[in-house]
Amino acid sequence: MENQINITSIKFKKSFFLPTETVDWIVNLKSDLQQSVNLISTVSYLDQTMSIQRQNLQLEAGSSEFIFSWDPPLSAPKGYGLDIRVENERGDILAVASSAFDVLEKWTQNPRYGFLVDFSPGRNDGEQTLDQLLPFRINALQFYDWMYRHDTYLPPEDSFIDPLGRQLSLGTTRALIEAAHQRNMAAMPYTAVYAASIPFYKQHPDWALLEPDGKPSFFGENFLVIMDPRPGSQWTNHLFAEFKKILKETKFDGIHLDQYGAPKVGYDRGGNQYDLDRPLAELIDATAEIVDQERGEKGSVVFNAVTNWPIETVAPSNQDLVYIEVWPPYTFFNDIGLLIQQAQILGGGKPVVIAAYIQPAFESNALLNDAIIFANGAGHIEFGEAGGYLADPYFPKYEFPSAKLAVQLEKYYQFSVRYQNWIGPCTQAGQTNLVSIPGMETDAGITKNKVMPVVRESDGFTAISLINLIGLKHGEWKKNLKFTPTFLTDLEVALDSKGKMVDRIWFASPDFSELVLYPLNFKEENQKIVFSIPSLTIWSLAIIEWKK
Repeated sequence: MENQINITSIKFKKSFFLPTETVDWIVNLKSDLQQSVNLISTVSYLDQTMSIQRQNLQLEAGSSEFIFSWDPPLSAPKGYGLDIRVENERGDILAVASSAFDVLEKWTQNPRYGFLVDFSPGRNDGEQTLDQLLPFRINALQFYDWMYRHDTYLPPEDSFIDPLGRQLSLGTTRALIEAAHQRNMAAMPYTAVYAASIPFYKQHPDWALLEPDGKPSFFGENFLVIMDPRPGSQWTNHLFAEFKKILKETKFDGIHLDQYGAPKVGYDRGGNQYDLDRPLAELIDATAEIVDQERGEKGSVVFNAVTNWPIETVAPSNQDLVYIEVWPPYTFFNDIGLLIQQAQILGGGKPVVIAAYIQPAFESNALLNDAIIFANGAGHIEFGEAGGYLADPYFPKYEFPSAKLAVQLEKYYQFSVRYQNWIGPCTQAGQTNLVSIPGMETDAGITKNKVMPVVRESDGFTAISLINLIGLKHGEWKKNLKFTPTFLTDLEVALDSKGKMVDRIWFASPDFSELVLYPLNFKEENQKIVFSIPSLTIWSLAIIEWKK
């Protein structure tokens, strides 16, 4: 009987790699007894093998680690698959594992946004915290409520009390920024575009945005006052000076701009009404100029379109990605994909990040939501501090996923990284009405008990993600589903080919133990391609490679 060998982990020291960087990874093996094996590491780009490396090993009993290196091509963005195999001297396979990494020029090419909330004095576990996020390939961190005040970001001294009574330290923030940079994670400081403390408002009452009755607009129980965010106002002049100070006195990589979704209009002291949709876009553009002056091409600007407002003006603005915080009326799984596709069009192809807060105890919801977001080429801000999961718009109220869910979502992240050039931000949305499944509902207007097709197009390829909503009692992404979708096998899929000819069809799923591609048989008849998907748990992917 063969001695048991397990591949216990595949680790990277960075969240992504720049085109000039060597990619290193560490494979950890655990062996029952001493034995001779071959450790084989294969790097692939989509369906192409890029590198095969072998190490002939004499394993001792216990755990061992082995390092591999590879210099990738300079082109970016590109996602790569990594498959590890252990064989005995006869060539029998003893263990397999899959992973992924990518090469990007900048994190915003394929954003995987995370968060930090603990900036307490003397914190010394920052390195460990960020290492917990590497399996999810988190490549940027929103430093949430890191600041002294909403109107004065840098503190008068290193240690300070924030507006909610928390003891914070700018030194801790600086250390976390440095730790993030060592892992190629961008550090983005939270800022609010129009929030001022009560004492600041009392010093500058003329700077406030007013309600119809001429009184200031408050956020929370007399917590903050909303200021006039129109470019050229005294408030925005002050705000831009604060942004410059942040970038000059810290190593933050840009500015994350927040708003509260309301008010959408303001009034001046003469009682004149003004809309905020256009001024917010202009504020983004002005912030981008500041970031460009201080950080150049490496700098980033992100703005939160709360409840998708005002997406028509802010998506095309000079921000690096489109960030949408999802609230009612966008309550169904269908809405998530539609929001992403609209943002991609309005943003001229900019990457999209979704903030959608779910209880991690609702595991089917979490898996389905990420499947829909990733299949549509977008990212989801959810993992951060201490491996926590965003369950609330106030980020310090994060919760912890089960170990099982964390492992499953880790695979979803790596799957989306690996196949990003087929389904990621560099691809375009295709027509889902060309896909049909006999005996299954696929209509975009139906919110539950269907198979949801998501189609992405890239040069020479069509990727069809199938998301399983069969057997669900409702189709709301935030409301506990309680049960997993009905497991499906041998799904016949038909695609209108519009006269194109197929070369090959591949199949993969992040619900499998391995993330590798499997070839599928197909037939072409009456300008339709018909093939069978072996199984569908939550998310399965078919890739059609067209003849040139």
